[in-house]
Amino acid sequence: ALCDQHGWDAEVIAIPAILHMKPDQIAPAVQKRISEANNHHQRIIVIYGDCGTRGSLDKVLEEVNAVRIPGPHCYEQYAGETFEKIMAEEPGTFFLTDFLARGFMHYVVKGLGLDRNPELKSEYFHRYTRVVYLQQREDEASLERAREAANYLGLPLEVIHTGYGDLEVRLRWIMENHESVSPTLSTAQRTSTEKSTHGINL
Repeated sequence: ALCDQHGWDAEVIAIPAILHMKPDQIAPAVQKRISEANNHHQRIIVIYGDCGTRGSLDKVLEEVNAVRIPGPHCYEQYAGETFEKIMAEEPGTFFLTDFLARGFMHYVVKGLGLDRNPELKSEYFHRYTRVVYLQQREDEASLERAREAANYLGLPLEVIHTGYGDLEVRLRWIMENHESVSPTLSTAQRTSTEKSTHGINL
């Protein structure tokens, strides 16, 4: 959607989303996909946060001459500064995005084995107090899936329309400043880049 909107000449390739349930496998999977695509593209930009890899993803990107969008995970990237506010208000918040709302039963229920062991639901989710749906696109079908997810968890649902949020801001910055962006951004450079983008108007 962002490539079409901004007219970027880019190919979007992916690794399995289920790896978010196994974050230790994300970095090797990204490395494999980059090795397969590297000879066919001018640059590689990874649209991932750290996503629980504990820095291993950034180490891989330094080795393969690639850069990723700054940020710890997609919730923060979509919600931006609002994410910290949400967490400060209620740490027991379970987040949904468009993708996760549509795939909740597959990636969360089946991914955690709750379809086979439903008694574990209370163990996994007993500290959660609400569901916040960070909505990228206003789509009734996705909204209904979010309602179903909240009902499954027995929690109230709040909907915040974020669009693509800071993910779009940060990606635009990298796309439009590629001559000045090192392919191996250090942690300090990532932080500086992230802070400098908050004031950009889309």
